[in-house]
Amino acid sequence: MEIRYEYARKRCEFGRPCNFSDFLAEVTADIPPDPSLADDFIPQDPVDFAVQEGPVMALHEVNTDRVQVSTQGVNHVEGGWPKHVDPKNSELTTRYREEVEREEVYTRTIQRLGSVMEHFIRQNNTIDIYEEYFEEEEEEDEEEEPPSYKTINVLRDPNQPKRMATRLSWHPDGNRAVAVAYCSMEFQDSSRKDMIFDSYIWDLEKPYSPEITLKPSSPAVTLEYNSKDWHHVLGGCYNGQIVYWDTRKGGLPVEMTPVEFSHRDPVYGACWLPSRTGTECFSGSTDGQVLWWDIRKMSQPSEKLILDITRQDQLKNALGAISLDFAPTMPTKFLVGTEQGIIISCNRDAKTPPEKIAYVFRSHIGAVYRVTRNPFFPKIFLSVGDWTARIWTEELMDSSSIMETKYHTPYLLDTCWSPIKPAVFFTSKSDGTVDIWDFLYHQKEPALSIKVSIEPLLSLCSQDNGRVIGCSTRMGTVFLLEISSGFCTLRKNEKTLSSSMFEREARREKVLQDKYRERLVREQERARAQPEQQEDPQEVFKQAQADFLAHIKAEKRRR
Repeated sequence: MEIRYEYARKRCEFGRPCNFSDFLAEVTADIPPDPSLADDFIPQDPVDFAVQEGPVMALHEVNTDRVQVSTQGVNHVEGGWPKHVDPKNSELTTRYREEVEREEVYTRTIQRLGSVMEHFIRQNNTIDIYEEYFEEEEEEDEEEEPPSYKTINVLRDPNQPKRMATRLSWHPDGNRAVAVAYCSMEFQDSSRKDMIFDSYIWDLEKPYSPEITLKPSSPAVTLEYNSKDWHHVLGGCYNGQIVYWDTRKGGLPVEMTPVEFSHRDPVYGACWLPSRTGTECFSGSTDGQVLWWDIRKMSQPSEKLILDITRQDQLKNALGAISLDFAPTMPTKFLVGTEQGIIISCNRDAKTPPEKIAYVFRSHIGAVYRVTRNPFFPKIFLSVGDWTARIWTEELMDSSSIMETKYHTPYLLDTCWSPIKPAVFFTSKSDGTVDIWDFLYHQKEPALSIKVSIEPLLSLCSQDNGRVIGCSTRMGTVFLLEISSGFCTLRKNEKTLSSSMFEREARREKVLQDKYRERLVREQERARAQPEQQEDPQEVFKQAQADFLAHIKAEKRRR
């Protein structure tokens, strides 16, 4: 049914034509002026009027979609080796060469190619194209660049609420990516139930979104790349489980340890071992255990060590592990930093579990947040905790540290050595500052102090070239800092000078320790010779209280 509405109007009511005619003007109204109102007017002179004639323009904005660029390439590495031979392992390559050299085919091939190779060698030796004609002249030292830095990238946690970025691990292949572990470590955090468990792998060429999203069963406290197989990533979770991913298969875990055989507390440290298969690893937790695993069979740990420094192998006496360090140059030894401020040096090849705890270093007042060996001198290691960073040597087991930084007001939370310079290391603090120390030139103050954030910096990690430092904050932001070339260029004789410095400080500490022991012996002998005097506990307490308050007042005046 069609609905219509009709409008009706008479024709005489619209369209009437206009009739114009000429007639004289007439006055319809005349208002004469009133002189009494002249006082109410305010004359304004001059009167300005502005007129602008111009076209009316409209503003429009257009923004095109960002092009997602995919970078692909081919990396050529040393080939020709079987899968079971690691080219980086000198023992395996030497053994394989000896097996090949015993074959008859190898002998015949060498004899056939020997004459051809000799011809070209003689041809190359005719002229030395690399001959240096000005060896006598000393090279002029280049002008050193002043200590500086710049922020080259910022990676932010894409989720709400924000979580802590607790651990960084660089990709072994040219540091092209970084794995970041995100976890909330606040005790009884009310917002934890709303948080997701994801951690991320970021590609530095595309920092706007994560390359791979890792999905553990519990928030990951630590992540670590496998230097032998770049696609394997090891993770330690908040609930004590150990997880590993194969990045070629996506972000879901390939396998994880069962809860009943895992740690009872969060896993603060997890490291890969340089085994032949590249599948072995070990982990440490605040439950007082160090467990060894093989990712091919993660149903239960292959070995266990209880961190009982009384060497009774009792879990109730164990110290909680909060940091681990393993150096490939010392494949049987590793270091454990504990919550109680003690560093334990362990030897895996010992026969019994108590013998695996080799040495104990009583280092810090609070927890040892990080312990790491020097990449040039493995017997020298660095620890950070409470308000200082300390340098130790394994040659002096019963003494204190051989070198240390000054006491800072904020806490020190992480540290790492420079992979290029043996006397340079980095520290991060709870006030958001990164300090770069060069002990070869200055030991009282940092060479460069960088204010990165207002949030505490929880993790610190340097690339293999020593030029870029990654540091993560409490709010899940990762800052990538590029430092000046002076901190990542090895100078002439610098390694020798650093070795001499560490040896000198070790000898000094040994002399001081011997003198301290002699003084203790003399005091004990003097105490035996004198009759015992009973001291009043109240007087001792009053004197200690007065000394403490005087020290507090002096510190306030100094600040």
